[in-house]
Amino acid sequence: MEAIKWFATNVFGTPAILLGFIVFIGLLLQKKNTSQLVSGTFKAIIGFLIIGAGAGVIVNALLVFEPMWKEVFNLKGESLGKFMGQEGFNAKYGSAVTLAMTLGFLINVLLARFTKFKYIYLTGHMMFWTTTIFAGVIIQAVGDVSFGKLVIFLAIFMGLYWTFQPAVVQPFMRKITGNDNIALGHTSASVALLAALAGKVLGNKENDSEKIKLPKGLEFLRDSNVITALTMGILFLVGSIILSIKGTPGAEELMAKAGEQNFIIYSIVQSFTFAGGIAIVLLGVRMFIGEIVPAFNGIATKLVPGAKPALDCPIVFPYAPNAVILGFLGAFAGALIWLVVLGNTVSYVFVPTMIVLFFHGATAGVFGNATGGVRGALLGGFITSTVVAWGQYIMVKMLISKTIPDTAMWAADSDMFILGPIVKFLAQLFF
Repeated sequence: MEAIKWFATNVFGTPAILLGFIVFIGLLLQKKNTSQLVSGTFKAIIGFLIIGAGAGVIVNALLVFEPMWKEVFNLKGESLGKFMGQEGFNAKYGSAVTLAMTLGFLINVLLARFTKFKYIYLTGHMMFWTTTIFAGVIIQAVGDVSFGKLVIFLAIFMGLYWTFQPAVVQPFMRKITGNDNIALGHTSASVALLAALAGKVLGNKENDSEKIKLPKGLEFLRDSNVITALTMGILFLVGSIILSIKGTPGAEELMAKAGEQNFIIYSIVQSFTFAGGIAIVLLGVRMFIGEIVPAFNGIATKLVPGAKPALDCPIVFPYAPNAVILGFLGAFAGALIWLVVLGNTVSYVFVPTMIVLFFHGATAGVFGNATGGVRGALLGGFITSTVVAWGQYIMVKMLISKTIPDTAMWAADSDMFILGPIVKFLAQLFF
């Protein structure tokens, strides 16, 4: 019993070690050599730990951004209040999330093997974040759930989601790619589907976005890091200028954080810090996903011959590069509109995360263009910002306020916002 307790605490109870153990087993089953075993296992562990470090950087920047816009809109009271935060959540529930993600993937593989839905979901970082966010929703909804129940519920729900999500959008995916070889496995599926349907009704298929020639000066829009820094820089700059002009007690208190540094310069630095935090998180995600996905993929292809891989959303970008830009522009314009609307109606400071708006807006743009041309692409982007803005408000304020609202503000995606209430309902029903 002591040995079991030790193993449970130090392996299953330590998320980074559990993740490394899973990668090690996956590589071992594929008969990788010693060098590959050591490299893959260590990179997975280091990558997971980097995520926590990046999350801390992001939270520190948000501690300036949120009160800044709260003061701009004259909002009273704290928007977030007390919450666990991603670092604390990982420490307590990270092992359950990691194990549920692994078992959910195995359920996906088995469903692909024995049903007509032959899709293997291989977008690993989305597997991790979606499982994390839904775990937060469950804990918020029903309190401290036992390790076993949390793992079983999440594994079954995620396994079903990863199997059926690619199937839902595949008819439009075939239209985009011209074949049935690959599928979309990404949390932008909901807005992609809505964009395709909206483009069909409101767009003009004949006015294809790829007939437009975009200037080379807009190529920087393809770099999400630059876009994040630029957009948050503008928002921080505008907010800091408004506070400097207002000169209210709340504004002066916030400006005092800059110390001897000019507050506007301080705010701009915070915008780059926010972008840097996201870059750190993505580096960590890429490191551990770069090791766990090959391990998963090797197992899946042996068990389900002929299955279609469901892959990350950039796989659709080459089919309509102009629609990618149009989709993002539609999402960006919508985000600015909803930032003002939410602040002045429900008193919520919307954080328009460019990673989500870029990748989801771009994907929705490609799907919208496939059925509705330029208008469909722009509509797809605006639909994305609408789902993300209102979804973030509902998620942060009502579904996940005591667990990881900080993560929901920058890492939650379209499908998570739409499925979040369903997860809450099922959790309350079963627990």
